[in-house]
This record gives sequence, structure tokens and C-alpha cells, in this order.
Amino acid sequence: MPPRAILKITEIFPSIQGEGLRQGEPAIFVRLSGCNLKCSFCDTKYAWKEGRSYTVDQVLGKVIKISQSYPARWVCLTGGEPLQQNIRELVRRLRAKKFKIQVETNGTFYKLLPVDWYTISPKPPRYLSRPEYRKKAKEVKIIVTKGLKFGEIQRLRREFPQEVPILLQPQSNLNWSRRLSLRLLKRALTAGLENIRVTLQLHKIYGLK
Repeated sequence: MPPRAILKITEIFPSIQGEGLRQGEPAIFVRLSGCNLKCSFCDTKYAWKEGRSYTVDQVLGKVIKISQSYPARWVCLTGGEPLQQNIRELVRRLRAKKFKIQVETNGTFYKLLPVDWYTISPKPPRYLSRPEYRKKAKEVKIIVTKGLKFGEIQRLRREFPQEVPILLQPQSNLNWSRRLSLRLLKRALTAGLENIRVTLQLHKIYGLK
């Protein structure tokens, strides 16, 4: 028998999806450990650490146990950067249990996986993502940092189909970032860019993880 895949996991927990188009939907989160970018503004820096070792069976078992008292049908694989690890078997097993799967990724890795929803969040300074996501992404989320240039928003709008929204998410809901988000939105409107939106981290407003 082949060796069992081992995943490094920071936490598994129930909550609501606090970001993006699926905001407010119940979900079970699997936060995988490690990140290749380690952005200074990251609000989950604790996920950069190695985390705890889980087999796929153990992750699946914990997700199923949570779902018995919190029957969410969505599982969100997040990080850190979840695609740094081999999640193929986990995705396959979750789908076999009829869960819908969202992957939140910075877009620097691509693996052909049968997931239902890719959230792409390109990061500074270059805001690059793999070209495969042009057809796979359901949404593109940009964290509005002090260094975000309008030209990056323009470029990302050109790269992704018009029906895929570009979401301007304030950094940790901070007031200065919220104001900057609105200024960037107004500039996008003036420049004729379509499907640019502002958002917030809803889970933080509710005091949830």
C-alpha cells in the first residue's frame, strides 16, 4: 500500500464565510499550514507555522464530526497557502461525502482539482497568479494595502473575464483602508472599469474566527 498522505493543518472549525461573494454562508474551514509569500499585512500569520500532522482520514473525520452539529455543505480550504500541499486526496474524499469545496489561494500554485469555487487573491508587490485561473476563478480579491496602485487593479481587470468580480477588501477592516477602497472604486468607475466592488470581512464584524 502507498504511504498515507500527511497534511499540515493549523485548525479546522465551523464559521461563516466572511469574505467574497459567498459572504454569510455557513462553512467548515480547514486551514492548512505554511505560506510561500508571508505578507506583512497577513491576518493569519499563525498559519505560517508548521501546524499539526493529520492524515486525510483524520481531516475528513473531523469535518464530518463538525457537520453533525453544524450541517454546512461548504468546506473552505484556506491557509496559509493550501495549494502548497497535496490536497488532491482530501478534495476527492470531501466530494465523495457530497461537500462543496472552496479553495482560497494566492494564485501562485495551480493544481487541476475538482473544486467548486476558486477565490484568487494575488498579493503584492507584483499581484501575479497562474494563467489557468483566468477561466477557473469565481472571484478575485485584492487586499487594499497602503501600497496598492490603481494600475494593478486595471491590469487584473484586463486579465480576468468581465463576469469575474474584482473585490477590493480593506486590510483587516481598518478605517484608512476602507476610505482608500472607496477612492479606488470611484476611480475605477471613472475609468470605465466594470465589475469592481468593495467588501469587508464580515466574520470580524460578528466577532467570529
